[in-house]
Order: sequence, then structure tokens, then C-alpha cells
Amino acid sequence: MSNVLLSFRHVWFGYRRDRPPVLKDVTFDLKAGRILAIVGPNGAGKTTLLSLALGWQRAWRGEIELAGRPLEKYSRAERGRWLALTPQSEHTPFDYTVLEYVLMGRAPHLPPLGMPTAADYAIALRAVEQVGLAALAERPVPQLSGGEQQRMLLARAIAQQPKLLLLDEPTAHLDLHNKAQLIRIMRDLRSQGCTLLMTNHEPEVVLAVANDVLLMEAGQPPQFGPLESVFTEAALSRIHRLPIRLVQVDGRLQVLWT
Repeated sequence: MSNVLLSFRHVWFGYRRDRPPVLKDVTFDLKAGRILAIVGPNGAGKTTLLSLALGWQRAWRGEIELAGRPLEKYSRAERGRWLALTPQSEHTPFDYTVLEYVLMGRAPHLPPLGMPTAADYAIALRAVEQVGLAALAERPVPQLSGGEQQRMLLARAIAQQPKLLLLDEPTAHLDLHNKAQLIRIMRDLRSQGCTLLMTNHEPEVVLAVANDVLLMEAGQPPQFGPLESVFTEAALSRIHRLPIRLVQVDGRLQVLWT
């Protein structure tokens, strides 16, 4: 039995038929229990690919499968139980507390007009604890720092209990402390069997967590493979148009650029 959770097969997509496609011939298999990083410069189509994986956009051509089944065959409610998204940021119009906000992640598991149960509250609270926000569970969301809000968004996705977690630039705009915490949480999720698909333009984060890489360049078919074979000096220098070196520091690869 295949353990491929998400599969793209020769997927093409654009927002207008009279303009060049944003994605060209995208092909990859994301296996369960791994972290795939989508890497590339701004405008390469990284966030667009997440939209396709979530079923928010339909490919011009090609096939997208979730657990061996065409994505379009899933209902919206089914997708909500399989997939969760942590966006870069999100506007909060009301003064929800952190726990109330995270509890929204339980919505795909509730019947129409159903109210959260004690079990749903327990799952949400565990997610809040998992991202290190237990002490802030009753704090209004507008009073959180940027790093705390990013962890709250991740907690909501964890509370959704997805089989595949999608993260859009999860470490963007974070200080080093919060970035280190997010990296630790992603590693913990992988060790617990969760599969992650993230966009990221920070090479040090990719090196810290990713098993596989989808390397994207604007207007070009992307390159997919294990981190060590795709995330190379030559490829990074090409897509970023800078001389880039990968060096070992205390047994870990680090990125240098000039």
C-alpha cells in the first residue's frame, strides 16, 4: 500500500488564460510523515501551489490526489478533516481569546450548527499547550505579539487534527527566539506522525526541518527530491541570483551568501 499522502502529476495553473501560467508541469509525491519545503523567490508560485493543494483553485491540467483519491472528489467538509492551513497572518475582527480562536479548528469535526463539546475544548487546549501558549489561553488575540499570534494560528491548525498540515512562510517576520520555537514544534509534529508541506524562503529553516524540497523558479518546471540532492549550492545560487555556499558548522549545514 502506498504511503503517498499528496501527489501532483504534471499540474499547470494560471490566474488568466491569456497570460503565462504561474505553475508549469509540477510533479511530486509527498509521503506520510515527512516535511516538504517549497522553496523559491517571490513570484515563483509557492502560495499558489498551497491553494491548489487545499482545493481552493482548480488546475488547468494535470492531476492532484490526496491519499490516492482525486482531490476534487473530496467534499469541503472532508478536506477540512484532512487538511489544515497555517497562513502567514490573519485579521481578527473580534476580541476572541486564544483558546476561543484555537477552538475554531474543531469546526470541520462538528455537525452543521453543532456546538463544541468538552472533548473539543480538551483538544483545543492541548494544541494551545503544544505551541507554548497555555499561560495566554484567556488572553485576547489583539494583545498577542506577532510571534505569539503565529503560534496561535499553528495551534488552531493542530486542533483541526489534519493528516496534512500546510504552512505558508511560518517563520516569516519572527525573531530568533520565536523562529527556534516554531522549528521545534514542526519537528515535534513530524515525530508524532504529522505530514507537513510548507513554503519557506529562509534556507536555514529548510535545512533545520525539511526531508524533501520542491525548488521553484518563475516560469520553469520545479525540481523535486530529497533535501540533500536538491538543496545544493548551485541550485540556490541560481534561483536567488547570488553566490551561495553551504558550510558545516558544528556538524550542521549553514548557508552563506555574498
